[in-house]
Amino acid sequence: MTRFEITGASAHDMETLRVWADKEGWNPGESDRFAFAVADPEGFLVGRLDGEPVACISAVRYGTGFGFIGFYIARPDVRGQGYGIRLWRAGMERLEGRLVGLDGVVEQQDNYRKSGFRPAWTTMRYEGAPRPGEDTGVKIVDAAALPFARLAAYDRRFFPEARDAFLSAWTALPGRTALAAVRDGRIEGLGVVRPCSSASRIGPLYADRPEVAAALVRRLAGHAPGGEVAVDVPDANPAAAAVAAGLGLAPTFETARMYTGPAPEVELAGLYGVTSLELG
Repeated sequence: MTRFEITGASAHDMETLRVWADKEGWNPGESDRFAFAVADPEGFLVGRLDGEPVACISAVRYGTGFGFIGFYIARPDVRGQGYGIRLWRAGMERLEGRLVGLDGVVEQQDNYRKSGFRPAWTTMRYEGAPRPGEDTGVKIVDAAALPFARLAAYDRRFFPEARDAFLSAWTALPGRTALAAVRDGRIEGLGVVRPCSSASRIGPLYADRPEVAAALVRRLAGHAPGGEVAVDVPDANPAAAAVAAGLGLAPTFETARMYTGPAPEVELAGLYGVTSLELG
């Protein structure tokens, strides 16, 4: 008799989740799992059939009132057998009482609507090697040279809750580059590039002005193998798509940011690229 159970994810499971996400074409970061683990160590669930992982979901808690769903994957050979929905229910139960967000692929958005999620904006992934250009007047520094409290405060303008442990790991893992734009001693932009299976991903990408966002993308691309990068751009900030197009990047992959209630109040005008489709 087959036995299905839901458990927390082990360190080995986290690598399995990355491989599954890669097979889905999501191009996850090679070291994302290390930052994910500190965001909410108990927020990653695995469905096991006779002890073997067959499905997964992340249900990560932020602060006291926000949560994010991601990594919702069932192995192709077990789809349609009810294991995925059981994991979904377990993940949503873990986030009960919170505003919950997710980034849903096009083919699943109707199912998310049935679960009470409503779209807030569309996110389009833009990829390619940025066109060269002059970044006149934009001073860019290594983000590690700045006090972390300032980076965390800047991130908080664009995310519903503080996430200091996650952000600390996300910006400092080996192989990554985090750059900040600074003017008159004030942060006016932040970007992180990380190695992935294909194009290196940039996220987050924050900027007070479009030219700052463009300058950060160009500089970050210089730290990507082959100069190829990908940015998940929200249409909630019309300037963001214009920057991506102006850099010569092409749209390749679409999702929708969806919430179970009113979208949280963040500075969308400065959000040029989301941090992660798995954790928000």
